[in-house]
Amino acid sequence: MALGLPIGFAMGVSGFIGTVLVSGTGAALIKLGLITWSMTAFYLIAVIPLFILMAHFASVSGLVTQAYYGAHKWVGHLPGGLAIATIGACAGFAACSSSSVAGAVTMASIAMPEMRQYNYSPKLSTGCIAAGGTLGILIPPSMALVLFGIITEESIGRLFIAGIFPGILLASLFMLTIYIQCRLNPSLGPPGPKASWLERIITVKDFWGVLVLFLVVLGGIYMGIFTPTEAAAAGTFFAFLMALGNRRLTKENFIEGFMDTFRTTGMVFPIIIGATIFGYFMGVSGLSGELADFVAGLPFPRVAIIICILGIFVILGFFIDTMPMMVLLLPVLLPTLVALEVNLLWFAVLIVIIVEMGLITPPVGMNVFVVAGIARDVPMYTIFAGIWPFVLAMVVCVAILIAFPQIALFLPGMMMGG
Repeated sequence: MALGLPIGFAMGVSGFIGTVLVSGTGAALIKLGLITWSMTAFYLIAVIPLFILMAHFASVSGLVTQAYYGAHKWVGHLPGGLAIATIGACAGFAACSSSSVAGAVTMASIAMPEMRQYNYSPKLSTGCIAAGGTLGILIPPSMALVLFGIITEESIGRLFIAGIFPGILLASLFMLTIYIQCRLNPSLGPPGPKASWLERIITVKDFWGVLVLFLVVLGGIYMGIFTPTEAAAAGTFFAFLMALGNRRLTKENFIEGFMDTFRTTGMVFPIIIGATIFGYFMGVSGLSGELADFVAGLPFPRVAIIICILGIFVILGFFIDTMPMMVLLLPVLLPTLVALEVNLLWFAVLIVIIVEMGLITPPVGMNVFVVAGIARDVPMYTIFAGIWPFVLAMVVCVAILIAFPQIALFLPGMMMGG
């Protein structure tokens, strides 16, 4: 990776060479072929291109724009109301998408002009957009949870359901963070005009598309009607129909959606294959097992060990992007988590929140760079200054989930057939 080799190839080559040294060239070549074929032909892997395409159709259909202006009518009159509406719209977009960056780009384009009009502080407006975008990889459907499920062989459907309440909790903490800041310093986000109850009720129709899409995908999984792959296909088709119904789907953006899907899928597949090869090597070498035995035997409480593991993700998140960090660490840490009898659904939610921090913290805060590219007149240091209250909210969210694991585990335990 230090030489600039793509993460998937770096892990694949390292795993292959390691397997050659441990098991011989013949066994390594056989395993290379089997893993490449089995991961590519894996039924569940189809959720990746389907959810990417669903997100494109949902974005084209204008669902997020409608949700934002609807939320604006309901909370725009509160201190920091437009920023709170932005977080709400980010959560709505997250329910249609699995991309943090896409959420930041979309909301920066929609919400920044509105917040400028009402003289919002650039620090608050850019900070809330960058932080709100991170909800895209926690609120399902989440590509990070898909990746976690593939690497750990945990149920993707149960992972999705586990992310619902923590996603709502984190979005609520973001909103509370904005409200407290603006109550203490009203100049950060001046209240806007108050809409009448009739105007608010009329805007309810603006939320139906996001709500129905959310219910089709996650409701279908929760009730046992769909597998995750079938839910992804149903969601994609529904988003396609909404884009058609809103007359926003053109030949150009239709083709663009498929091209984006091909490019992103082509990037993700080598990462998954490389991580699987590397994970196999870690297993046959015995290193993972020895590490698991060592950590499990440490004279510390289990919670302390888990917090230390989360700390490793926090530190690496300053320098490594979300997906490479997960594929690098999870194959190594999985035996340790199993030895500690950690619930992987709960741990997955914690890890996703932790890697979200890396998306907005320096020096590699991808969402901050995206927002800076759209709000060109706002200095980078101003945006970074605006994200720290939201980082604190993430820390509080992690602490709450550690203290009350059932927030993540309640719904998966109630799933049909789950």
